[in-house]
Amino acid sequence: MLHLMPELPEVEIVCRGLAMALEGRRLTRVELRRPDLRRPFPADFAARLQGRLVVRVARRAKYLTLWLDDGWVLLGHLGMSGRMLVGPADHAPPGKHDHVRFETDDGQQVIYQDPRRFGLMDLVAGERLAEHPLLEGLGPEPLDDAFTPAVLSAALASRSGPIKTALLDQRLVAGIGNIYAVEALFRAGIAPTRMARTVAGRRAERLVPALKAVLLESIAVGGSSLRDHRRTDGELGYFQHSFAVYDREGQPCPDCRCSDGIRRIVQGGRSTFYCPKRQR
Repeated sequence: MLHLMPELPEVEIVCRGLAMALEGRRLTRVELRRPDLRRPFPADFAARLQGRLVVRVARRAKYLTLWLDDGWVLLGHLGMSGRMLVGPADHAPPGKHDHVRFETDDGQQVIYQDPRRFGLMDLVAGERLAEHPLLEGLGPEPLDDAFTPAVLSAALASRSGPIKTALLDQRLVAGIGNIYAVEALFRAGIAPTRMARTVAGRRAERLVPALKAVLLESIAVGGSSLRDHRRTDGELGYFQHSFAVYDREGQPCPDCRCSDGIRRIVQGGRSTFYCPKRQR
């Protein structure tokens, strides 16, 4: 089974679980069990977090943000295999892949596990967060009301290349990854190979609602667990059982039941699944 980067729904699920555990709670103990993940932790990382109150937990694209009472923000990314697990503080010996542990003033703990160590954590001044190199230039959030067919059409009007590849560009729209681009294009009846600029207009009027719907439906069932994704309570997500085309090469199209079935192509190094009869 493939290692897949968590996409917007999976990060949103983790964000909501962390918000329940951390918002309004003080970090009484922070432990680092290695000096780095994808990149080194900031200097004095644990000391700067210990004693701080978590004011708010939010998400930007595929990043987690923990807003602290001193105006600083813990910016985090799960990488390909990262998990945030919440439970009672038990002081058990750390597991092999337990890299960071946060304890709160109500006796809870959050453990960050990451077997592949592709995740990251940084500390950023809140007023400078939008200027952080990882966030600067990100496109609109697809679930915001401000993300409309007109906004997408304007972004696509002069865009070359196929629409599937365009949707994965985080400068166009933030948080969309391979799975949800594939599923949304199927729902909208748009071929993944269609030139992006030709989607502007009436096709964008189908695509934007499709993107929003597939993201919201995935969030409602805990995201997609194809290998590494877990909710903060350790449970799996279930949206993978609702895939219409993703990872269903050769199977019948669930909409038109065409004899050719779902096809797979590679675009930008990523697998794309689609129905050539339904999607034009």
